Amino acid sequence: MKALEFLLAATLLTTLAACGGTGAASTGDAKTVTVYTADGLADWYQTRFAAFTEKTGTKVQVVEAGSGEVVSRLQKEKSNPQADVVVTLPPFIQKASADGLLQPYAVPGADQVKGVKADNYVTVVDNYLNFVVHQKAGGPKTFDDLLDPRFKGKVQYSTPGQAGDGTAVLLLLQHLLGKQGALDYFGKLEANNVGPSASTGKLQPKVSKGEIWVANGDVQMNLASIANDKSAFRLFFPAGPQGKRTTVSLPYVMGLGAKAPNADGGKQLMDYLLSTEAQQTVSGDAFGLPARADVKPTDANYQAVEKAVAGVEIWQPDWTKVLADLDADVAAYTKAVRG
Repeated sequence: MKALEFLLAATLLTTLAACGGTGAASTGDAKTVTVYTADGLADWYQTRFAAFTEKTGTKVQVVEAGSGEVVSRLQKEKSNPQADVVVTLPPFIQKASADGLLQPYAVPGADQVKGVKADNYVTVVDNYLNFVVHQKAGGPKTFDDLLDPRFKGKVQYSTPGQAGDGTAVLLLLQHLLGKQGALDYFGKLEANNVGPSASTGKLQPKVSKGEIWVANGDVQMNLASIANDKSAFRLFFPAGPQGKRTTVSLPYVMGLGAKAPNADGGKQLMDYLLSTEAQQTVSGDAFGLPARADVKPTDANYQAVEKAVAGVEIWQPDWTKVLADLDADVAAYTKAVRG
């Protein structure tokens, strides 16, 4: 998901470069909440965190990274936790939970969330996997089209096991082709693949400039990039062997950090982000979909998201099973692409 740096005046919001970048530690200040987040929601965060600070007087410090890196950082800091609120994608939020990096908290309004949730995490923004394609690529329609030799050096996807979107690519192909079929496909695609990338967001500018022609992404991030950055690509949902276009539900999920330095502030921020007030702005600010079933935006961005996924089958993985198999699946994937 994309890495976007933004600043607010008077040190209201500190955003740190995404995907592996290190950030400032928690201040331990009761008037500051530290958020570790997968990148991609910067546009929404900017407006919502400003509103939160105005309401409460509490500032928000943000550390952005790739989905897997968020959890890796939490693991490294387990003996000295710095994060109050954690936002990342499945299955990394489940991994954070399994590793004891989150604490239980029942966010008000969680009963209205129909997506990914447990006693220590809850979906905050809904989203879907897609690919983006540059006009130079012509009109590929299927996954098999990407194996054509004309795509040599023109395809790149973020690395499964490191990036949430990249992991979703692996899961989707397993769903469509079976586990061995997915490995066989990745092995063939390697002839056209540029190489690994820990960040999905870093692939967007490369496609927009025509340096590569096809990359994975997600609906929220890519529609925002087209609208705000004038990115020169279109969204693409490759069809599988049965000719059906299918995608993966890939939400942003938040939890309260274990032994959070400012747990009360973290709870207050989570309450606000899942409130109907904040949820109503997700699409308008950032092309996301509200997690709450009782919030139905009518803005143009919401309609653009609905149009983008019209006719695309949405698959909901069993994230508990995904997490149980993840290490073995990533190891098998790595072996397949290394030949």
